[in-house]
Amino acid sequence: MSEKLEKARLYEIEEAKNIPQEEKPAFHVSAPVGWINDPNGFSVFKGKVHLFYQYHPYSRDWGPMHWGHSVTEDMIRWEQLPTALAPDQEYDREGCFSGSAIEADGKQALIYTGVTTEKLPDGKEEVRQNQCIAWGDGKDYVKAEKNPVVTGDMLPEKCSRVDFRDPKIWEDNGTYHMLVGCRSEEIPGQVVLFSSKDLKEWKFETILAENSTGEIGVMWECPDFFPLGDKHVLICSPQHMRAKGYEFHNGHNSLYFTGDYDSEKHTFEKDAPVSLDYGLDFYAPQTTLLPDGRRVMIAWMKSWDSCVIKEKQRWQGMMTLPRELEYRDGKIWQMPVREIENYRKNRCCYENVKVGESLSLEGVRGRMIDLTVELQNADGIMDGSRNSGNPNQEALDVYNEFRIELARNEEYTTVFTYDRKRQILEIDRTWSGVQRDVVCTRKLQITDDRQNLKLRFILDRSSIELFINDGSKTATTVIPTPVEADEILFHSDGNAVIQVEKYDIVL
Repeated sequence: MSEKLEKARLYEIEEAKNIPQEEKPAFHVSAPVGWINDPNGFSVFKGKVHLFYQYHPYSRDWGPMHWGHSVTEDMIRWEQLPTALAPDQEYDREGCFSGSAIEADGKQALIYTGVTTEKLPDGKEEVRQNQCIAWGDGKDYVKAEKNPVVTGDMLPEKCSRVDFRDPKIWEDNGTYHMLVGCRSEEIPGQVVLFSSKDLKEWKFETILAENSTGEIGVMWECPDFFPLGDKHVLICSPQHMRAKGYEFHNGHNSLYFTGDYDSEKHTFEKDAPVSLDYGLDFYAPQTTLLPDGRRVMIAWMKSWDSCVIKEKQRWQGMMTLPRELEYRDGKIWQMPVREIENYRKNRCCYENVKVGESLSLEGVRGRMIDLTVELQNADGIMDGSRNSGNPNQEALDVYNEFRIELARNEEYTTVFTYDRKRQILEIDRTWSGVQRDVVCTRKLQITDDRQNLKLRFILDRSSIELFINDGSKTATTVIPTPVEADEILFHSDGNAVIQVEKYDIVL
C-alpha cells in the first residue's frame, strides 16, 4: 500500500469520529469526511453492490481526487469501506478521476482516468488524461504494472488529450468495451469507443456520438451506454449548456439519448436529448445491471452550479437514492429501488381531502419519509360542482394553484407549486437555508395524459427526491434545513382534492 493511500485511510477513520451521524443522511451514500462528487464503479461484485466515488478527504472542497468506497446488500443500508485509490503514481499524480468497474477473472477491475501533466516543447506544462486500471478483491486494489492502458495518443488526430475522461466499461460476447467522454477542436462534445479482449490491450473503434450542432454543451462527461427495453441508451453530462425552455437549465446538465445500436458496425442512431432530472442537484449519473435484471442508476446529488452546505459541516456531498430504470412509451421512467419499501413504517393515509388556503394533516410530517400526494384532476372537482345545483359553483371551486411545503417551520420551508392551467411545477428552496447566491428555483412542464397528478417525495434529512406520475419525471434537490423543521403544509387558491399516503423510513 502506498504512503498516500495509507494516509487517506487513516485520516478518514480518525476524522469521521468527529462527525455527528445524525446530521448526515440515513439511507443515502454521503461523504465519510471531506468532499465527494461523481459516483464511480457502480457495480456488482461477489453478491454485493459496490459504489465508489470521487473523493477528497482532506477538505470540504474539491481537491486531488481519490476513490472513496461503499458497499451494500440492499441499496438502502450502506457500509463505508476504506479509500480504494489515491493519486500515488506518476501517471495519476494530479488525480484519480471518474471511471467504472467490472468483474473479470474473479477479481474486480477499476477503470479510471489518471490525470498528470506533460511538458510541451515550449516549456509549458499541459494536463494529460489517460485511462488506467487497478485490480482488487472488493476492498484492496493494486494498480496494473502497465498503466495507462488507453492514452490520448490512440484518439483521432483532432481529439483532445486534455479532456479525455470518465471511462464506462462493459462486456459483450467475450469483448470488453470502453466508452470515454472527449471533445475535439471542431466538436465540443463527443464519446469515443474502444474495445479489448483482455482489458490490457485496447484499440480505438469509433466516435460513437457527438455534439455536431454545438447546442449540447462543450464536454460530455461521465458517459454510460446500455440496452433498455428494445432500445439502447446513451447517458452523458454535458458542461456549460444553455437553457432550452424547461427541458434544460443553464450550466451542467445530465441527459440521455435513446436510439438503435449496431454492435457490429458500432453505429448509434440517436433521438433528441432528454433531461434525466428536473431538479436542482443531479449530475454524473451511472448505472449498473443487477443480477435480477434491473437496470439501476445513481447520481451525485449536487452539481457544479450549486454548493449547498451547512456552516461548520465537515463533510460535503451525497448520492441520490438508486433508481430503477424502465423504457416505455418512448422514454425512460425512474422509480426508487423497491427495497426502500422494506423500511416503510407507521403508515398514515387520508382520502378525498379538500384543501383550502392552508391545511396540515395529523401524522403527516417528518424528514425521513416516503410521502405520496395525489391531486385530483380538475374535471372531477367540476363534476362535483355541477351536481351541487349551483351554476356558479364551478368557477368558484376549481383551483388554479396548489402548493406543498416540506421541511417547514416558522423560519424554513421548501415549496413545490403546481400551476394547473399552465401544467408547470415549480421547485423553490429559497427559504430552505441555502446561501443567497445558490440557484434556488426551477420549473418543469408536466404533459402526462392522465387523470390525476401523483407526486411521490422521498425525504432523507437534507434531501428531497420527487417522482412525478410514477416516474415519468423526477426532480432532486438538497436542502440544508435543520431537521427540527419537519412540518408539511398543503395550500390551494380554490378547491383542490388530494389523497395522501405517508410512511416513516425506519432503519
